[in-house]
Amino acid sequence: MSTVDIGVFIPIGNNGWLISTTSPQYMPSFELNKQVVQKAEKYGFDFALSMIKLRGFGGKSEFWDHNLESFTLMSALAAVTSKIKLFASAAILTLPPAIVARMATTVDSVAPGRFGVNIVTGWQAAEYSQMGLWPGDQYFGYRYDYATEYVQVMRELWERGSSDFKGEHFKMDDCRLSPRPKDGVKIVAAGQSGRGIEFASRYADFNFALGAGINTPTAFGQATARLVEATKGTGREVGSYVLFMVIADETEEKAWAKWKLYNEGADGEALAWMKSQSAKDVKADAHSTAKSMEPTEGAVNLNMGTLIGSYEKVAAMLDEVAGVEGTKGIMLIFDDFVQGVDNFGTKVQPLMKSRQGRA
Repeated sequence: MSTVDIGVFIPIGNNGWLISTTSPQYMPSFELNKQVVQKAEKYGFDFALSMIKLRGFGGKSEFWDHNLESFTLMSALAAVTSKIKLFASAAILTLPPAIVARMATTVDSVAPGRFGVNIVTGWQAAEYSQMGLWPGDQYFGYRYDYATEYVQVMRELWERGSSDFKGEHFKMDDCRLSPRPKDGVKIVAAGQSGRGIEFASRYADFNFALGAGINTPTAFGQATARLVEATKGTGREVGSYVLFMVIADETEEKAWAKWKLYNEGADGEALAWMKSQSAKDVKADAHSTAKSMEPTEGAVNLNMGTLIGSYEKVAAMLDEVAGVEGTKGIMLIFDDFVQGVDNFGTKVQPLMKSRQGRA
Protein backbone atom coordinates (compact mmCIF):
# COMPACT_ATOMS: atom_id res chain seq x y z
CA MET A 1 0.00 0.00 0.00
CA SER A 2 1.25 3.49 -0.84
CA THR A 3 1.82 5.83 2.08
CA VAL A 4 0.00 9.10 2.74
CA ASP A 5 0.74 12.38 4.46
CA ILE A 6 -1.07 13.05 7.72
CA GLY A 7 -1.97 16.54 8.90
CA VAL A 8 -4.01 18.24 11.58
CA PHE A 9 -6.61 21.00 11.11
CA ILE A 10 -5.73 22.90 14.27
CA PRO A 11 -8.34 24.42 16.64
CA ILE A 12 -8.00 28.10 15.80
CA GLY A 13 -11.70 28.58 16.71
CA ASN A 14 -13.46 27.70 19.95
CA ASN A 15 -14.74 24.15 20.36
CA GLY A 16 -13.08 22.86 17.22
CA TRP A 17 -15.55 21.47 14.67
CA LEU A 18 -18.39 20.20 16.83
CA ILE A 19 -21.49 22.42 16.99
CA SER A 20 -22.58 21.12 20.35
CA THR A 21 -22.88 22.13 23.98
CA THR A 22 -21.92 18.63 25.17
CA SER A 23 -18.68 18.23 23.21
CA PRO A 24 -15.36 19.37 24.70
CA GLN A 25 -15.61 23.14 25.26
CA TYR A 26 -12.47 25.28 24.96
CA MET A 27 -11.21 28.63 23.79
CA PRO A 28 -8.52 29.00 21.12
CA SER A 29 -5.09 30.14 22.26
CA PHE A 30 -1.49 30.05 21.18
CA GLU A 31 -0.68 27.66 24.04
CA LEU A 32 -3.37 25.19 23.00
CA ASN A 33 -2.30 25.21 19.37
CA LYS A 34 1.39 24.99 20.32
CA GLN A 35 0.62 21.84 22.30
CA VAL A 36 -1.32 20.35 19.40
CA VAL A 37 1.28 21.15 16.73
CA GLN A 38 4.30 20.15 18.80
CA LYS A 39 2.64 16.83 19.63
CA ALA A 40 1.78 16.37 15.95
CA GLU A 41 5.40 17.01 15.02
CA LYS A 42 6.56 14.54 17.69
CA TYR A 43 4.36 11.83 16.17
CA GLY A 44 5.57 12.47 12.64
CA PHE A 45 2.61 14.41 11.25
CA ASP A 46 3.53 16.00 7.94
CA PHE A 47 1.57 19.25 8.16
CA ALA A 48 -0.73 21.50 10.18
CA LEU A 49 -3.25 23.93 8.72
CA SER A 50 -5.23 26.72 10.35
CA MET A 51 -8.43 28.14 8.91
CA ILE A 52 -9.47 31.78 8.88
CA LYS A 53 -12.90 32.49 10.32
CA LEU A 54 -14.05 36.07 10.86
CA ARG A 55 -17.54 35.57 12.28
CA GLY A 56 -19.04 32.67 14.17
CA PHE A 57 -22.45 31.01 14.20
CA GLY A 58 -23.57 32.07 17.69
CA GLY A 59 -25.98 29.88 19.63
CA LYS A 60 -25.57 28.54 23.15
CA SER A 61 -22.16 27.13 22.23
CA GLU A 62 -21.06 30.48 20.74
CA PHE A 63 -19.74 28.34 17.91
CA TRP A 64 -16.68 29.92 16.26
CA ASP A 65 -17.48 33.27 17.86
CA HIS A 66 -13.92 33.22 19.22
CA ASN A 67 -11.12 32.86 16.67
CA LEU A 68 -7.45 33.64 16.33
CA GLU A 69 -5.92 35.00 13.12
CA SER A 70 -4.27 32.43 10.88
CA PHE A 71 -1.05 34.04 9.62
CA THR A 72 0.10 35.48 12.94
CA LEU A 73 -0.65 32.18 14.70
CA MET A 74 1.27 30.11 12.14
CA SER A 75 4.21 32.51 12.28
CA ALA A 76 4.40 31.96 16.03
CA LEU A 77 4.09 28.19 15.60
CA ALA A 78 6.83 28.28 12.96
CA ALA A 79 9.22 29.56 15.61
CA VAL A 80 8.52 26.66 18.01
CA THR A 81 8.64 23.79 15.48
CA SER A 82 11.39 22.43 13.26
CA LYS A 83 10.05 19.87 10.79
CA ILE A 84 6.28 19.98 10.32
CA LYS A 85 4.92 21.94 7.36
CA LEU A 86 2.59 24.81 8.21
CA PHE A 87 -0.24 26.29 6.14
CA ALA A 88 -1.96 29.59 6.95
CA SER A 89 -5.25 30.64 5.39
CA ALA A 90 -5.73 33.91 3.52
CA ALA A 91 -9.23 35.35 3.26
CA ILE A 92 -8.57 36.95 -0.11
CA LEU A 93 -11.26 39.62 0.20
CA THR A 94 -9.49 41.08 3.23
CA LEU A 95 -5.85 41.37 2.16
CA PRO A 96 -4.15 42.42 -1.11
CA PRO A 97 -2.11 39.66 -2.78
CA ALA A 98 1.14 41.63 -2.59
CA ILE A 99 0.78 41.92 1.17
CA VAL A 100 0.03 38.21 1.58
CA ALA A 101 3.03 37.40 -0.63
CA ARG A 102 5.25 39.43 1.72
CA MET A 103 3.66 37.91 4.82
CA ALA A 104 4.30 34.42 3.44
CA THR A 105 7.91 35.32 2.66
CA THR A 106 8.33 36.51 6.24
CA VAL A 107 6.99 33.26 7.70
CA ASP A 108 9.18 31.34 5.25
CA SER A 109 12.21 33.07 6.76
CA VAL A 110 11.16 31.67 10.14
CA ALA A 111 10.50 28.17 8.76
CA PRO A 112 12.38 27.85 5.45
CA GLY A 113 10.65 25.52 3.02
CA ARG A 114 7.92 24.63 5.51
CA PHE A 115 5.26 27.23 4.80
CA GLY A 116 2.30 27.46 2.44
CA VAL A 117 -0.84 29.52 1.86
CA ASN A 118 -4.41 28.22 1.79
CA ILE A 119 -6.60 30.32 -0.53
CA VAL A 120 -10.01 31.08 0.98
CA THR A 121 -12.44 32.62 -1.48
CA GLY A 122 -15.21 32.90 1.12
CA TRP A 123 -18.68 31.36 1.40
CA GLN A 124 -20.14 33.13 4.48
CA ALA A 125 -21.09 36.66 3.41
CA ALA A 126 -21.54 37.88 6.99
CA GLU A 127 -17.82 37.49 7.66
CA TYR A 128 -17.09 40.24 5.16
CA SER A 129 -20.21 42.41 5.19
CA GLN A 130 -19.61 43.19 8.88
CA MET A 131 -16.44 45.02 7.77
CA GLY A 132 -17.86 46.54 4.60
CA LEU A 133 -15.79 44.16 2.46
CA TRP A 134 -18.49 42.02 0.83
CA PRO A 135 -18.71 42.86 -2.90
CA GLY A 136 -22.27 41.63 -3.12
CA ASP A 137 -23.69 38.19 -3.83
CA GLN A 138 -22.55 38.46 -7.45
CA TYR A 139 -19.09 37.64 -6.03
CA PHE A 140 -20.14 34.01 -5.76
CA GLY A 141 -20.10 33.92 -9.54
CA TYR A 142 -16.61 35.33 -10.07
CA ARG A 143 -14.72 34.45 -6.89
CA TYR A 144 -12.46 31.94 -8.62
CA ASP A 145 -11.61 34.48 -11.32
CA TYR A 146 -10.64 36.79 -8.46
CA ALA A 147 -8.61 34.00 -6.81
CA THR A 148 -6.86 33.20 -10.10
CA GLU A 149 -5.55 36.75 -10.44
CA TYR A 150 -4.68 36.78 -6.74
CA VAL A 151 -2.45 33.71 -7.03
CA GLN A 152 -0.87 34.92 -10.27
CA VAL A 153 0.24 38.13 -8.57
CA MET A 154 1.73 36.23 -5.62
CA ARG A 155 3.52 33.74 -7.83
CA GLU A 156 5.07 36.51 -9.94
CA LEU A 157 6.35 38.22 -6.81
CA TRP A 158 7.74 35.04 -5.29
CA GLU A 159 9.39 33.88 -8.50
CA ARG A 160 10.64 37.15 -9.99
CA GLY A 161 10.54 39.67 -7.19
CA SER A 162 8.36 42.04 -9.23
CA SER A 163 4.97 42.14 -10.90
CA ASP A 164 3.32 44.27 -13.57
CA PHE A 165 0.22 42.07 -13.63
CA LYS A 166 -2.82 43.68 -15.22
CA GLY A 167 -6.15 41.98 -14.70
CA GLU A 168 -9.77 42.78 -14.06
CA HIS A 169 -9.40 42.71 -10.29
CA PHE A 170 -5.73 43.52 -9.67
CA LYS A 171 -3.31 45.87 -11.38
CA MET A 172 0.34 45.96 -10.34
CA ASP A 173 2.70 48.78 -11.27
CA ASP A 174 6.28 47.56 -10.92
CA CYS A 175 5.30 45.99 -7.57
CA ARG A 176 8.40 44.73 -5.77
CA LEU A 177 9.10 41.96 -3.27
CA SER A 178 12.43 41.23 -1.62
CA PRO A 179 13.66 39.03 -0.12
CA ARG A 180 11.95 36.19 -1.93
CA PRO A 181 11.27 32.74 -0.45
CA LYS A 182 14.22 30.47 -1.22
CA ASP A 183 12.22 27.32 -1.98
CA GLY A 184 8.91 28.83 -3.05
CA VAL A 185 5.61 28.79 -1.20
CA LYS A 186 3.05 26.04 -1.73
CA ILE A 187 -0.53 26.98 -2.59
CA VAL A 188 -3.43 25.05 -1.09
CA ALA A 189 -7.04 25.25 -2.26
CA ALA A 190 -10.28 23.68 -1.12
CA GLY A 191 -12.29 23.79 -4.32
CA GLN A 192 -15.25 21.42 -4.33
CA SER A 193 -17.38 22.89 -7.15
CA GLY A 194 -16.52 22.33 -10.78
CA ARG A 195 -14.97 25.79 -11.00
CA GLY A 196 -13.13 25.25 -7.73
CA ILE A 197 -11.63 21.98 -8.97
CA GLU A 198 -10.57 23.68 -12.19
CA PHE A 199 -8.86 26.45 -10.20
CA ALA A 200 -7.03 23.91 -8.04
CA SER A 201 -5.89 21.91 -11.07
CA ARG A 202 -4.26 25.02 -12.55
CA TYR A 203 -2.91 26.93 -9.58
CA ALA A 204 -2.76 24.81 -6.41
CA ASP A 205 -0.19 22.31 -5.23
CA PHE A 206 -2.75 20.55 -3.02
CA ASN A 207 -6.54 20.57 -2.90
CA PHE A 208 -8.67 19.59 0.05
CA ALA A 209 -11.56 17.21 -0.46
CA LEU A 210 -14.27 16.76 2.14
CA GLY A 211 -14.79 13.33 3.59
CA ALA A 212 -18.42 12.22 3.50
CA GLY A 213 -20.76 10.29 5.75
CA ILE A 214 -20.24 8.36 8.98
CA ASN A 215 -17.76 5.48 8.69
CA THR A 216 -17.87 5.59 4.90
CA PRO A 217 -14.15 6.18 4.29
CA THR A 218 -14.22 5.99 0.49
CA ALA A 219 -17.42 7.96 -0.16
CA PHE A 220 -15.38 11.06 -1.05
CA GLY A 221 -13.77 9.24 -3.97
CA GLN A 222 -15.70 11.09 -6.66
CA ALA A 223 -14.26 14.44 -5.52
CA THR A 224 -10.70 13.16 -5.79
CA ALA A 225 -11.47 11.51 -9.13
CA ARG A 226 -12.70 14.87 -10.45
CA LEU A 227 -9.42 16.46 -9.41
CA VAL A 228 -7.39 13.66 -11.04
CA GLU A 229 -9.36 14.11 -14.25
CA ALA A 230 -8.92 17.90 -14.19
CA THR A 231 -5.14 17.65 -13.79
CA LYS A 232 -4.93 15.51 -16.91
CA GLY A 233 -5.89 18.63 -18.81
CA THR A 234 -3.39 20.89 -17.06
CA GLY A 235 -0.47 18.46 -16.89
CA ARG A 236 0.16 19.40 -13.26
CA GLU A 237 0.44 17.16 -10.22
CA VAL A 238 -2.00 18.31 -7.54
CA GLY A 239 -2.34 16.13 -4.48
CA SER A 240 -5.71 15.56 -2.85
CA TYR A 241 -5.81 16.03 0.92
CA VAL A 242 -9.00 14.58 2.46
CA LEU A 243 -10.58 16.00 5.60
CA PHE A 244 -12.02 13.67 8.26
CA MET A 245 -13.09 13.99 11.86
CA VAL A 246 -11.89 11.18 14.11
CA ILE A 247 -13.72 10.10 17.26
CA ALA A 248 -11.82 7.11 18.61
CA ASP A 249 -11.56 5.23 21.90
CA GLU A 250 -10.48 1.90 23.33
CA THR A 251 -13.74 0.22 22.30
CA GLU A 252 -16.48 0.71 19.75
CA GLU A 253 -18.97 1.28 22.56
CA LYS A 254 -16.97 4.12 24.13
CA ALA A 255 -16.43 5.88 20.81
CA TRP A 256 -20.11 5.69 19.82
CA ALA A 257 -21.13 6.86 23.28
CA LYS A 258 -19.14 10.07 22.64
CA TRP A 259 -20.88 10.58 19.31
CA LYS A 260 -24.29 10.07 20.96
CA LEU A 261 -23.41 12.59 23.68
CA TYR A 262 -22.28 15.22 21.18
CA ASN A 263 -25.46 14.85 19.15
CA GLU A 264 -27.61 15.23 22.26
CA GLY A 265 -26.12 18.69 22.70
CA ALA A 266 -26.50 19.84 19.07
CA ASP A 267 -26.73 23.64 19.04
CA GLY A 268 -29.86 24.28 16.98
CA GLU A 269 -29.42 28.05 16.91
CA ALA A 270 -25.87 27.84 15.54
CA LEU A 271 -26.93 25.22 13.01
CA ALA A 272 -29.74 27.48 11.82
CA TRP A 273 -27.25 30.31 11.29
CA MET A 274 -25.00 28.03 9.25
CA LYS A 275 -27.95 26.99 7.10
CA SER A 276 -28.96 30.60 6.45
CA GLN A 277 -25.44 31.55 5.37
CA SER A 278 -24.78 28.50 3.18
CA ALA A 279 -28.05 29.16 1.31
CA LYS A 280 -26.95 32.61 0.11
CA ASP A 281 -25.05 31.23 -2.88
CA VAL A 282 -28.17 30.36 -4.85
CA LYS A 283 -26.18 29.20 -7.88
CA ALA A 284 -23.80 26.92 -5.96
CA ASP A 285 -23.38 23.56 -7.62
CA ALA A 286 -24.07 20.32 -5.82
CA HIS A 287 -20.38 19.74 -4.99
CA SER A 288 -19.64 23.20 -3.55
CA THR A 289 -18.54 23.92 0.01
CA ALA A 290 -21.74 25.92 0.57
CA LYS A 291 -23.90 22.94 -0.36
CA SER A 292 -21.87 20.60 1.82
CA MET A 293 -22.40 22.95 4.77
CA GLU A 294 -26.20 22.86 4.53
CA PRO A 295 -27.01 21.10 7.80
CA THR A 296 -28.88 17.88 8.05
CA GLU A 297 -30.70 17.09 11.27
CA GLY A 298 -28.25 17.12 14.17
CA ALA A 299 -25.24 17.89 11.97
CA VAL A 300 -22.95 18.62 14.91
CA ASN A 301 -19.93 17.76 12.72
CA LEU A 302 -20.62 20.34 9.98
CA ASN A 303 -21.62 17.42 7.73
CA MET A 304 -17.99 16.41 7.33
CA GLY A 305 -16.85 12.83 6.97
CA THR A 306 -16.47 11.29 10.43
CA LEU A 307 -14.74 8.07 11.46
CA ILE A 308 -16.00 6.62 14.73
CA GLY A 309 -14.80 3.50 16.49
CA SER A 310 -12.03 1.68 18.27
CA TYR A 311 -8.43 2.58 17.51
CA GLU A 312 -8.15 -0.55 15.37
CA LYS A 313 -11.32 0.26 13.45
CA VAL A 314 -10.28 3.86 12.79
CA ALA A 315 -6.82 2.77 11.61
CA ALA A 316 -8.38 0.34 9.14
CA MET A 317 -10.77 3.00 7.81
CA LEU A 318 -7.94 5.51 7.36
CA ASP A 319 -6.08 2.89 5.33
CA GLU A 320 -9.17 2.66 3.12
CA VAL A 321 -9.04 6.44 2.65
CA ALA A 322 -5.38 6.18 1.69
CA GLY A 323 -6.22 3.55 -0.91
CA VAL A 324 -8.42 5.86 -2.99
CA GLU A 325 -6.65 6.86 -6.20
CA GLY A 326 -5.26 10.38 -6.11
CA THR A 327 -5.18 10.67 -2.32
CA LYS A 328 -1.95 12.35 -1.25
CA GLY A 329 -2.83 12.93 2.37
CA ILE A 330 -5.42 13.00 5.13
CA MET A 331 -6.12 16.02 7.33
CA LEU A 332 -7.58 15.14 10.71
CA ILE A 333 -9.91 16.85 13.15
CA PHE A 334 -10.36 15.51 16.67
CA ASP A 335 -13.15 15.97 19.19
CA ASP A 336 -10.54 16.62 21.88
CA PHE A 337 -7.40 17.82 20.10
CA VAL A 338 -4.69 17.37 22.73
CA GLN A 339 -5.82 13.90 23.75
CA GLY A 340 -6.83 13.07 20.19
CA VAL A 341 -3.37 13.74 18.73
CA ASP A 342 -1.78 11.68 21.51
CA ASN A 343 -4.17 8.78 20.95
CA PHE A 344 -3.67 8.92 17.20
CA GLY A 345 0.11 9.01 17.52
CA THR A 346 0.35 6.14 19.99
CA LYS A 347 -2.68 3.95 19.26
CA VAL A 348 -3.95 4.54 15.72
CA GLN A 349 -1.00 5.46 13.52
CA PRO A 350 1.11 2.41 14.51
CA LEU A 351 -1.70 0.21 13.15
CA MET A 352 -1.96 1.99 9.78
CA LYS A 353 -0.36 0.23 6.83
CA SER A 354 -0.40 3.53 4.94
CA ARG A 355 1.89 5.12 7.53
CA GLN A 356 4.52 2.42 7.77
CA GLY A 357 7.97 3.99 7.56
CA ARG A 358 6.55 7.52 7.67
CA ALA A 359 6.13 8.22 11.38
